[in-house]
Amino acid sequence: MLLPSFFIDLLREKEFEFFTGVPDSLLKSVCAYIKDNFDVNHNIIATNEGAAVGLATGYYLATGKFPVVYMQNSGLGNCVNPLTSLIDKEVYNIPMLLLIGWRGEPNVKDEPQHIKQGKITLPLLATLDIQNVILSDDPVNFQNQLTWAYNYISLTNEPFAFVVKKGTFDDYKLKSSYESVYSMSREDAIKKVASALPENAVIISTTGMISRELFEYREEVGQSHNRDFLTVGSMGHASQIALGIALMQPCRKVYCFDGDGAVLMHMGSLATNATQKPKNFFHIVFNNGAHDSVGGQPTVAFDINLPKIAESCGYNTIISAQNIEELDQILPHLNSMAAPLFFEIKVKKGNRKNLGRPTTTPLENKRNFMSFLKNEL
Repeated sequence: MLLPSFFIDLLREKEFEFFTGVPDSLLKSVCAYIKDNFDVNHNIIATNEGAAVGLATGYYLATGKFPVVYMQNSGLGNCVNPLTSLIDKEVYNIPMLLLIGWRGEPNVKDEPQHIKQGKITLPLLATLDIQNVILSDDPVNFQNQLTWAYNYISLTNEPFAFVVKKGTFDDYKLKSSYESVYSMSREDAIKKVASALPENAVIISTTGMISRELFEYREEVGQSHNRDFLTVGSMGHASQIALGIALMQPCRKVYCFDGDGAVLMHMGSLATNATQKPKNFFHIVFNNGAHDSVGGQPTVAFDINLPKIAESCGYNTIISAQNIEELDQILPHLNSMAAPLFFEIKVKKGNRKNLGRPTTTPLENKRNFMSFLKNEL
């Protein structure tokens, strides 16, 4: 394994001194080390991977130095446009180093949402004409790879990608993690909200811990999972799935269980949700100010006012809760409030260590959910 400190020190020797991207579980040790050792102007956690490529481009234009963009391979989808229409050699020819976590690597067990992306990661990089190599976990081999990559970038002004397998980096724990001022756990908040909803209502939950905790709640109380659509991938798009259902089934209350990182990733969806004016659309955002599923790296959600943004977009009802007492006061009235509704629930970071994963496949989830939509009105 590579020590994150060793990896970053060698990058620094090559004057790679600016980092941006979206954290990934396979890169969490490196991302944590970067967070602890670079100031906020030299490590920017972007709202999405395409935005990170834009930030990196601006850094290069201003300094002439090579930036580093980190991401999970699922994020390649978010940055295909700037990779092809901005930094490509046939457009502006912008150099940068890409650090890509390889979820869904073929023949390595992983979650279903990563399987397709894992298969196409290397072919997609080839299609994009981005030179790449699988990062070696041997220090000497890595030094040789980095020298080759740096020389290639310097000669061509083109991007180069390191593809990172699971277990490449040694563990490193984030030291600069903030202490949450909120006492309510996300899982407790999810249980309370889910238990307060009408029986024929449906929930579309975002990727990561929120869907896992919702699934575990149904298991705990012996309820069917049929009314929940667990968006295990496609981060940031759960509210648009929910909106599509709400518009097509206006007599059914539709609840989107969202996360702050997901909302930030595609914040423009707030404008679509609000301007469509669905009277049955309830947008519940569990905000812990962190990318909890991939190492706890911070988002900017505690530094901005999400309810004010939603209000400006045109949601009819804006509410918030910061503790169990406030949540308990709101929930008896939630279903009768005017929609579209935006409800921010501020919670503490973290999850219980024995949290399970959904035991149904995405296809089973889809079929059961569609059956519920068809029959339970």
